[in-house]
Amino acid sequence: MNETEANLLIIEDEPITRSQLAAHFKHEGFRVFLKENAHGTDQFIRDENIHICLIDINLPGKDGLTLTRELRVNSDVGIILVTGKDEQLDRIVGLESGADDYVTKPFDTRELKSRVRSLLRRVKAQENLRNKGVRRHFEGWTLDLNKRELMTPAGDLQPLSTGEFHLLLALVESPGEALTRDQLMNKIRNREWYPDDRYIDVLVGQVRRKFRTHAPDKTFISTIHGTGYLFAPDVT
Repeated sequence: MNETEANLLIIEDEPITRSQLAAHFKHEGFRVFLKENAHGTDQFIRDENIHICLIDINLPGKDGLTLTRELRVNSDVGIILVTGKDEQLDRIVGLESGADDYVTKPFDTRELKSRVRSLLRRVKAQENLRNKGVRRHFEGWTLDLNKRELMTPAGDLQPLSTGEFHLLLALVESPGEALTRDQLMNKIRNREWYPDDRYIDVLVGQVRRKFRTHAPDKTFISTIHGTGYLFAPDVT
């Protein structure tokens, strides 16, 4: 997938900003779609095979954070939130809602283009993973890439937050390989969301507890001191 094959949806209620963004990305070769509110977005994304969404947080009616949470239930579409605010709390809420990135107004169009391209590469990588198969199996457990669910050997579903799913997927796709916190951060999120590497440690702790609840005597994620983390089981 390259820019000329990428479908970009801009959801922005300000007409001037909407038209400026549309003109910029059309010039870059994207196929651009426009909406001024969140109504019907989920179906629109499926109908038009949207790859990336630029969503204004302060939409009329249903706001961008609510829309992002709803989209994340069934969609892996790339999401970049756009807002006039520039506070860490908004970034945290946006990330936990399932967004992939976050930009503030006024933004540099060159920087925004770079972020869209970076996210497009990650979307392409996820598509390649799905093409390889939608499930990963290890030690009797199953990770479903489409549903973003973890199933125990006994058939019980173990829910995963967005951050937990992406961390586990990054580890499962490189079994037996020690990954640094930097590598994991770059695989699961844009580094600017959480420059503090402790975020990775927190996620690892959360995922370990989910495994430990059902398999207290097994080690799935090993700590490699001075390096990072390693996924121990064989994966099929």
